[in-house]
Formats: sequence, C-alpha cells, structure tokens
Amino acid sequence: MSKGTINVAVENIFPLIKKFLYSDHEIFLRELISNATDATLKLKHLTGIGEADVEYGNPKIEVKIDKEKKQLHIIDEGIGMTQEEVEKYINEIAFSGAEEFLEKYKDKNAEDAGIIGHFGLGFYSAFMVASKVEIITKSYKDEPAVHWTCDGSPEYSITKSKKKEHGTEIILHIADDSTEFLEESRIRELLVKYNKFMPIPIKFGTKTETLPKPEGAKEEDKAPTQEVDNIINNPNPAWTKQPTDLEAEDYKKFYRELYPMQFEEPLFNIHLNVDYPFHLTGILYFPKMTNDMSIQKDKIQLYQNQVFVTDNVEGIVPEFLTMLRGVIDSPDIPLNVSRSYLQADGAVKKISSYITRKVADKLKSLFNNDRADFEQKWNDIKIVIEYGMLTEEKFFEKAQEFALYPTVDGKYFTLAELKEKIKDSQTDKDENLVVLYASKEEEQHSYIEAAKERGYEVLLLDSPIVSHLLQKMESSNEKLSFVRVDSDHVDNLIKKEEDAISKLSEEEKETLKDFLTATIPSEKFSVQLEAMDSKANPFIITEPEFMRRMKEMQQTGGGMFGMGKMPEMYNLVVNTNHELVVEILNTKTQKKKERLVKQALDLAKLSKNLLKGEEMTAFIKRSYEMIK
Repeated sequence: MSKGTINVAVENIFPLIKKFLYSDHEIFLRELISNATDATLKLKHLTGIGEADVEYGNPKIEVKIDKEKKQLHIIDEGIGMTQEEVEKYINEIAFSGAEEFLEKYKDKNAEDAGIIGHFGLGFYSAFMVASKVEIITKSYKDEPAVHWTCDGSPEYSITKSKKKEHGTEIILHIADDSTEFLEESRIRELLVKYNKFMPIPIKFGTKTETLPKPEGAKEEDKAPTQEVDNIINNPNPAWTKQPTDLEAEDYKKFYRELYPMQFEEPLFNIHLNVDYPFHLTGILYFPKMTNDMSIQKDKIQLYQNQVFVTDNVEGIVPEFLTMLRGVIDSPDIPLNVSRSYLQADGAVKKISSYITRKVADKLKSLFNNDRADFEQKWNDIKIVIEYGMLTEEKFFEKAQEFALYPTVDGKYFTLAELKEKIKDSQTDKDENLVVLYASKEEEQHSYIEAAKERGYEVLLLDSPIVSHLLQKMESSNEKLSFVRVDSDHVDNLIKKEEDAISKLSEEEKETLKDFLTATIPSEKFSVQLEAMDSKANPFIITEPEFMRRMKEMQQTGGGMFGMGKMPEMYNLVVNTNHELVVEILNTKTQKKKERLVKQALDLAKLSKNLLKGEEMTAFIKRSYEMIK
C-alpha cells in the first residue's frame, strides 16, 4: 500500500470545488460517464490498430445504485489505468493548474462558477456529491489492478486490487447532503438528460422483455419473459449517420425520440454534416410555427461528441433559427469550463453562417422541387423566414428566391413574380410600384373588396413583424412601396393622374367641414373631404400608413426612437359625391343632421372593427329607432 498527498498548494481544494460548482452539481454524472466513454473509445482505437492485445467485444458502461451502502457505481470496460497512470492522471495532472484555479475562483461568487473540464478537474466533480471516492482500475496492459481511495482531503491511498478484467469502476460514497443521487428516478433523469445519445451503451438496471410464445402454445398460456439489460441510451442517433443511410421515417422517428411529448410531425428537416473548416453534424427540424415567437425557443439541443451540453444555442445558431428544433453536435464549439456557456469565438461565427447558408439552400431546394408543397407549408414556416430576412443580410439575399407573398385569394408569388403581375395596374403617377396588403382579412374585408373591384391584387401579410419587414423590403427595392388597404380610400391608395370632380362647391365643402369638425371628436379623427365615386361609402376611416406602421414597429420592438406611446389617430374621409353626404349638408334640423353623422360614422367604425362597448349599444338603439 502506498499513500501520498495530492499536489495542491492549499490546505483543501475540495470545499472550493463544492462551493463553486454547487449550483451545477448534477453534472458530476455527465463528467464521470464522459470519462468512461473516452476510456472505452480509446480501447476501441488501440485494438483497431493492433496496439492492445485484448478483445474489444461489445463493451458497455454500467451505473449502479447501492442504497444500503449509500454508494453509486460507474463501471466501464475501457482502457483502464496502471498504478503509474493513476499517480499521473488522478494525482498530478488533475491538479497541475490547481493554483491558477484557486487564484481565479477563490474570491468569486458562486454564480461565477463553472470550472469542470478545466485544469483536469472533470473527475473531481465527484467530490461535489461524495464524501469519499474510490477508483478500482485495471489496465489493458499486463499489470496489476489498482485501488485508489480519497476522502476529500489532499491525502489519498493506493493499494493493489483483485480486479481481473480491464476497465475502471468509480465508487462514490454519497454525502449526506446529496442523497437525492441514491434515488433511481433522479439518476435515470440525469442519464436521459446528459447521456441519452452517448456512443457506448449505458446499462442502468434490468427490464423484463416479453418473448414470442413457442409453437403450439395455447391462447391462455402466458408468453415467456426474460430479464435483459436496461440500456438507457441510443448509441447511434440519426445525426451520427450519413443522410444517404436514412429514410424520411428515420428522421421522424428520431424527432419523436427527441421530443416524446410532441405529437405533431415536423414539416421537414435539414441534415447538417461538415468536416471543414470545423466539425459539425446535426439535424434541424422545422415544426409548425405559431405567430408567438417567444414560446418557440430553446428547443435545439447542443452536444459535444454526443454528450448533452445545453439547449441554449444562442450564438451558435443564428437567432432566427432558434425557433427550430433538433440537435447540433460539434467538438469545435468553444464552451466555458463547465460546458454551460458559449464563449465568443471566430469559429462560432463561421458555424452560425454555415448553418444559415445550409438552411437557405434547403429551403430553396424544397421550393424548386415541389412548389405546391412549399406553398402549402408557407404559413407554418413564414415567421422563421421573415425573421431571418430581417436579421441576417445573407439570408435576406438568398430568400428572394423562395420567400412567398400570398394574396387574400390564396395565390402565392415571389417578389419578382408579384412585380411582374402588378406593374401595369399598380404603378402610380410617379412610377412607384404600389403593393397593397391586408393584415387582418376579416376586419379589413370592405377595404379589400374595394381594392379588388379596381382589379388590384391584395396580399395577406399577417405576421407580427410585418411592419419591420416592409421597411426592409422598401429600403432594398427602389420605387417599391407597401400600402395597407385601409390606410386610405381606394382612389388614394395608388395615385393616378386624374382627380374626380366634386358635386359640392368650395363654399358647400367649407360649410360641411365646419359642421363635421364640430360634431366629430377631433382628438380621434382628422376630417378630410374627398371627391370619390358616388358608389363608394360616404364615410371611410383610414389610418395613415407611416403612423400606423411606426406604432406597430414600436409594439414589437423598434420604430422611431423617442416617439413615446403613439396615440390612436385616424383619418375620416368623407365622400362629397355620396348622396348621404349631400343630404347631411342640406338637412335643416340640427338634431337630424347630428343623428345622420353619428350613424354614418358608427357604420364606418363598424367596418373598421372600432365600434365596441357603450358606442355599440348606442348605435344599436339608434338604428332600431331609425327603422321604426
């Protein structure tokens, strides 16, 4: 037996480990299983090149709980260690940077923690939950097995062991404040969280498997059963395979494995596979989207060599794609020492732009290969594409080839197709191409119908970021403007040369305007008289495009700085050629005049979905009185 002291320049490093990593102490299991996996894969490599004279076989890692003894065992069949290697890797290298570590962390608050994986401290994360740790290990070389013990002080002991097979067993004597890690449900939860796709099978207990009935068995005979290893992980997940080896059903099956509580199928997937200038594999899925962007995020899982790291992939995946689901695995992603947070790095930017390009290429190929199917899925994916067009310049450029603009009639155009379709009818007197759109089909129905009667195409653009996107489109396309159908009356939406002639004289118009301004609340409506087609409505409420768009952008973040909360302000356009307007002007009694104005105004409000509550009650009562 030999004894020694771990090479540390302070009395005891273990309380520091516990203190600084306490908030993240569950990761000890991830670290120990990662070590066991590395040891197994090293043996695979050595046997493969003929340097290890042992059978590789079908090794597994086993996790066992001994509740009576308060022990947790992690057992592998990997490369093992000689006594010399234990001295070197466990006692020396693990603490080669201990002084630097202490200097760096001794004055920090616990929330600055996150040191596992740095200075070789991965193995020592065991002391976050254990009062004593044992290592029983036998090297694949022909050397005696070793038993190392340490109780969390700098002293350790090494004795010989009777272990016959190569590999390593770590025994954790669980501390009194960490007994949750003796619960089967807690360990299973951690294994599923961090090790679900580790490349070596992980056994956690056994399970009963039903076998087929033997031939000639009676119907009432019970089927035979057998106890088999309960393998907790899938060592060969879909993202580790070549796309050519996978069918559409394999991708769907893997999606269900990732999200067992998700019952809707994904719309399509993108398989990532790159070797240069960095290593990255993964599968991203487009789920059906809602217009609520906030609830979608944190569904992509980040792995490093099949070890789960985090589901916060901001920085690695461009922000607009964080609404997708799936897996990204890269050994080249620079994480902080606890593997919890991404560190700013040039490689990360390259990874992010690669993923953007790959997604854009996939969308373009889907559009080209089956446009009808792409159009069918558009409403379920548009929020991601539109957000990407807003936030990523390169994506914006590529998206011109597949971004769609649907009309209220269910037709779909790319921007180039739309420009060609409307250039003759929707170019104004200043040679600007005016694209008309609605954002709420039901509420803007009368305005849509008025535009369609003129032969105009009306788009249906209803995502929450549409105002921001239109600003971007206008700044990127000369002589192109987007105008919502209810922002003005139909004659003014696309200004042509000719002006309609008014039935009223200038004097009559002035008299009418004075009366209307006195009757209609000026804090809500700005009255303007317009000569329009006599069949157009007498009163039309419009909301100026610029003001309304700024208000919408303000609500979704953005818009003009320092504008404060913008008031609800509308234009009331009065058609001087409508017979009701002429009647209002010529009506002698003030009471009847006011009643006609209120009724016409309320009907205009009704078509704009602005008539509610007390005003609606008064309108209904007045309407009944008028038809008595």
